[in-house]
Amino acid sequence: MDLALDWHGTTVALRRRWRRSRVAQLGAIGAVWAAGELIVRSTGLPLPGGLVGMALLLLLLATGAVRVASWRRGASWLIAEMLLFFVPAVLAVLDHPELFGWLGLKLLVVIAGGTLAVMAATALAVECMLRRGVAQP
Repeated sequence: MDLALDWHGTTVALRRRWRRSRVAQLGAIGAVWAAGELIVRSTGLPLPGGLVGMALLLLLLATGAVRVASWRRGASWLIAEMLLFFVPAVLAVLDHPELFGWLGLKLLVVIAGGTLAVMAATALAVECMLRRGVAQP
């Protein structure tokens, strides 16, 4: 009787289960965010923990430590339900009537201008990378 474990089959099954579990992927995204918060609090960096966590995730993806497919379901759910995350912010704006006047209009112009600048910079960067042949559509 052979009692040897099939490690390859086990890891394949675990990877398959991981890629199907949206909850586990959301937990991993939360863990990376928490790691970013921990880094910021322990080092005193003047950056948001979410930004450091995003950089940490980018580093993990760039080094090949994790694959995009391992995060796809959780990230897709977050993007699909993004509107829910803006409801509290919209309700908070209702508590500030000064934002519905001249100040609000100025803020709206700044936000729109910033959004257009980011979109233009992203389009130029993608166009440049496509022309060089670095990225493929």
